[in-house]
Amino acid sequence: MRLARLAVLLFAAVLPAAPAALAQMPPVVDRSNLYSETTADKLSPAVAGHLHRIYAPNRQSNDVTVIDPETLLVVGRIKVGWHPQHVVPSWDLQTLWVTNNAEGRTDGTLTPIDPKTGKRGKDIVVDDPYNMYFTPDGASAIIVAEARKRLDFRHPKTMKLQYSIAVPNCPGVNHADFSIDGNYAIFTCEYGGRLVKVDLASRKAVGYLKLPTGKMPQDIRVSPDGRVFYVADMRANGVHLVDGDAFAVVGFIETGVGAHGLYPSRDGRKLYVANRGSTKVYDRPGGKGSVAVIDFATRKVETIWTIPNGGSPDMGNVSADGKTLWLSGRFDNVVYAIDTTTGAVRTVPSPKEPHGLTVWPQPGRYSLGHTGNLR
Repeated sequence: MRLARLAVLLFAAVLPAAPAALAQMPPVVDRSNLYSETTADKLSPAVAGHLHRIYAPNRQSNDVTVIDPETLLVVGRIKVGWHPQHVVPSWDLQTLWVTNNAEGRTDGTLTPIDPKTGKRGKDIVVDDPYNMYFTPDGASAIIVAEARKRLDFRHPKTMKLQYSIAVPNCPGVNHADFSIDGNYAIFTCEYGGRLVKVDLASRKAVGYLKLPTGKMPQDIRVSPDGRVFYVADMRANGVHLVDGDAFAVVGFIETGVGAHGLYPSRDGRKLYVANRGSTKVYDRPGGKGSVAVIDFATRKVETIWTIPNGGSPDMGNVSADGKTLWLSGRFDNVVYAIDTTTGAVRTVPSPKEPHGLTVWPQPGRYSLGHTGNLR
């Protein structure tokens, strides 16, 4: 008996260490609405003393425009690395990371911004950080290395590489969201017309899903009940509905030209879809930009807000009180402040080519990344 037990122990000792259990992620409070902890009244104590600011990274001028949301005045410009793409809140809500992916160069970096002071810290060299997410348990930052077709899992503070997951059939890997239980993530493949499903426990891509139409997926967000993923498709001019568990397309909602960014309302009942006004990756100013408001319960568009004089709404998020949808006007060199009651639009200049804007602070217990996917 002793020998048998010893053999089992010796066998176990040579096995590779299992990944940390994703069950360690904060529990889902309300399984009918996984956004229940991001309502307007639930700012975390962790963000006490943080400046209320809008941070818009300007891809061509290599800096971040800082806007006071109360006065709509530009109160600063932060110089960062080459081609900043997104401003990403950290899992613990204590750092805003600017992803400077350098696009074809070898000097990609992350610039940390202290949300209490608005001051930048020392850059960290990271290969091709187009976008950035965090595992639901907070154990890893996920650097979306778009040009490399690779996901690099790194220490969430030091950014030291832990391991990588190759996604060779996912050209243009860029945006993601996570299942309600945190077991898997679905990433969009912008230039491949498909999605890739990544199992976070086994650390591998477990399947690819080709989209039936449009085939230029952008942002992705899971429904409040966790059953369906909404996938914006810039060439389909709407959002695909994908059953995440079955990994199958189950529907489509037309929203407007160039469907791009997706943002739940603070009460978790609506989904704001930023329609960039063009089906091209790069386009001139003054597109047919708009915002479609989808009702999660009915899965129907209930209203569409047009951007005056065209516009190119791209990425952003909702204010902490839920009253304003902030979006970058990527090819019009402005930031839009959109009233979520009336759809009225105000603008703030932000040259040149503002992209993955974030609003800070935002309600929620922890951040899954991008421009503020909090839960």
